[in-house]
Amino acid sequence: MAALIWTANNNASYGQARATAAESLAAWDKIATAVEHPRCLNCHQVDSPVQGDTRRLHVPLVVRGDDNMGVTGMRCTNCHSQTGNNPTSGVPGAPHWSLAPLEMSWQGLSSGDICRQILDPARNGNRTAEQMVTHFAEDELVGWGWAPGAGREAVPMPRAELVDHVKTWLAGGGECPQ
Repeated sequence: MAALIWTANNNASYGQARATAAESLAAWDKIATAVEHPRCLNCHQVDSPVQGDTRRLHVPLVVRGDDNMGVTGMRCTNCHSQTGNNPTSGVPGAPHWSLAPLEMSWQGLSSGDICRQILDPARNGNRTAEQMVTHFAEDELVGWGWAPGAGREAVPMPRAELVDHVKTWLAGGGECPQ
């Protein structure tokens, strides 16, 4: 049902021709290569972030905390700058660095489950289709995935291409794999 609402919002918002369900599903497959990449999955976790391209346990061990920024004494901002990567230490950073909110955890989810979660305003930050496109296109923390610093693999497609895939996916009804 959420996909139908998104389609109506999407066609009005983007002026894009309606995509077919097959085109929508094909676009999701491309989106999945980004959202299932370590740059995204490392922070879309239940309790603790993971690190690096191998998604190893975060060192030092940190936990979510009530505001997704860690607990007293182990806050994300103790190490991670809100202005960018630290070139001396190699510690990554970006504006509003934190774990994704718990309702946005993708830990252990299939591609189809992540897809359905992104469509669900109760689990996507209460975002409309247009706001989801803006999130992928303009959010500075999301943008860090394309400039992660030395020794980290960037999201495997240009950001503008990902945004185009998101628009096509939504224009075709936000189709999700099983």
